[in-house]
Amino acid sequence: MSLREASLQSSQLAAMDGQSAELIAQVVTDPNQTTTGNYSFIARAIYVHTGQLSYGMRIPIRVITPRATVLKLLPGQSFSATSRIIKSKEGRVAALILIDGDVKILTEASRWAKSLAAIRYGLRNLSGDGDAGALIPGMVLGDTAKQSAEFKTAMKRSGLMHLVAVSGANFAIVSSFVLWCMQFIFRRMKLRLSATAIALLCFIALVRPSPSVLRAAAMAAVLLIAQGTNRGRDSLPALGFAMGAVVVGDPWQARDAGFALSVMATAGLLLFSPVIVEKLSRFMPEKLAQALAPPTAAIVFCSPVLVSLSGYLSPISIIANLLAAPAVGPITILGFIAALLSPIAPALSSIIIWCIRFPAGFIAAVARGSAQFPVLTLRTGSIGFLIVALFTLTLWLFKKYMKAISICTLVLIVALTWMQRWPAGDWQVANCDIGQGDSMVLNLGNHRAILIDTGPDPVLEDRCLKALGIDEISLLILSHFHADHVGGISGALKNRTVSTVWISSNAEPILESAHVFSLLKSAHIFLPQRGFVAQVGQYTMRVLWPASGTHTFASMPGEGSAINNSSIAVLIASSELTLFAAGDLEPPAQHELIGDIIPVDIYKVCHHGSRYQDSELMRALHPQIAVISVGAKNMYGHPATQTIDALARLGARIVRTDISGSISIIAKEHRLKIRTSKSRFNLFRLG
Repeated sequence: MSLREASLQSSQLAAMDGQSAELIAQVVTDPNQTTTGNYSFIARAIYVHTGQLSYGMRIPIRVITPRATVLKLLPGQSFSATSRIIKSKEGRVAALILIDGDVKILTEASRWAKSLAAIRYGLRNLSGDGDAGALIPGMVLGDTAKQSAEFKTAMKRSGLMHLVAVSGANFAIVSSFVLWCMQFIFRRMKLRLSATAIALLCFIALVRPSPSVLRAAAMAAVLLIAQGTNRGRDSLPALGFAMGAVVVGDPWQARDAGFALSVMATAGLLLFSPVIVEKLSRFMPEKLAQALAPPTAAIVFCSPVLVSLSGYLSPISIIANLLAAPAVGPITILGFIAALLSPIAPALSSIIIWCIRFPAGFIAAVARGSAQFPVLTLRTGSIGFLIVALFTLTLWLFKKYMKAISICTLVLIVALTWMQRWPAGDWQVANCDIGQGDSMVLNLGNHRAILIDTGPDPVLEDRCLKALGIDEISLLILSHFHADHVGGISGALKNRTVSTVWISSNAEPILESAHVFSLLKSAHIFLPQRGFVAQVGQYTMRVLWPASGTHTFASMPGEGSAINNSSIAVLIASSELTLFAAGDLEPPAQHELIGDIIPVDIYKVCHHGSRYQDSELMRALHPQIAVISVGAKNMYGHPATQTIDALARLGARIVRTDISGSISIIAKEHRLKIRTSKSRFNLFRLG
């Protein structure tokens, strides 16, 4: 893997970083729409022409484009476009290719690709509207194109996301259920195994034999062999062999969370599912226990990895999986038949889909309902993984006390979840944990607020404002139009009214600003400039930047300095606190503000705490609390160590969303108290 990655990073394509080029490439994966509205897929660069030079190659690339025409592309087709080449952090590709112009399709798809696409699109088109219609192609084929961002979040928070992912967990559960069903048709185990293997082969072909699908199939094959031969002891060495074979075939799987989930789900089904069947059979029919055991075992063993990725544990997830388990088999099996019939007998396919829309609607309702329950927020990474892994290991080692351990753990989780409520009381300032971006909220009372930026993710933005109880945004300040500051605006506007919007005088990037304007047609839009003062509720808002006229500053390394330096900088004061926020303003523009700056209680650190900060501005601000809104393990290296050190030398209490989650600040009698969503007992009081 290291040799392969090194060869990609030193390839001719990687050396073209920052250049424009004419590109011919071949599609490898299906284009999918991202949360920003763009389309992303992996392709293989075949021919690149830049300047006077032309190169022939076969190098994997990641393509991102706003052009919806790429949805017509199928794996194997070739296309051409004018593109911009950017260095990529993704190990399995040589470069990131940005395409703003038209995409020209050069070759027709093969008959095989068209046949598979007809089945996939047939099921997608016939499955209907709503959450149930979006869930069916997801559960059958792993096709989540129809699912809204809100529904995806609900599935994730309820612990049901594995049902719509083409992963080892999904394959293992499906294969177990199919094998369980085969006992009613065939008496001989060999016939059951053969029928199940044929069903899985068809399933693999339909969901596309990508590396992740083949990985999942390898794990499912281990499970089938173990269950079919009744040689449980030999199944673990077989699992180890499958792991090794997958990593040899595709080394990047070793760093893929999906691979870990596949292995853990299969291990859970091999080791824990028989134990669950034994326990459940004491008070329910054995056949029902056999149906409920696989999803329960899979979710228990996968929980350490899921918690390490999401940062939270949902106590309701086990119950949600138990409720959804009886509906998984009928949806998957009948949905698979409906998909196969959709190109040749759409009427019959529609009848089958109508039948399974009821259990699909039930699972969707379970997901929506479960998502409303509170979750226990943990730190991502090793801490969350170790906590849940320890519980899983304890449950396995002390199987005879499983009931007592489970009850005690559930009570503890519920208690901690209740104690961890955020913001849980009166608050004046909050900073939402919305990933790599900015979103700060000032409380005006009566469910009204001032909102500064909306982050990149509409779902996270809406969830944060719901937690804060905000129904009306009296003033929305969009510091500038980079996606990490305005991408979540649809979430902020969801079921909320906006009175006034302040926007930057720089409308770049045009794609983002056009999206913003399309959503704010009914709001009063204003372009504030230096010296403008407004009173909003109890807060006096003084705009310090941008200044009128033209300003040209030296660009910082990377892109977007001109846009960053057009950020709105505002000094906010009330009887209880003072606050300064300036978007992504960079050192040259920051330095222009020093004469207007006073010491503040709260400083929303510019540009997510990057290393490009004006030290004199920080000294002039001399904040008590420095809030850094930043995504965990982001590719930019934010926040910079030197920025953290500089703030610490000033005596500021530094709080970061990547570590502490969402942040709320309470100001009473000129004293500040910090409460964070990921460290409930970590309260800081400042004079």
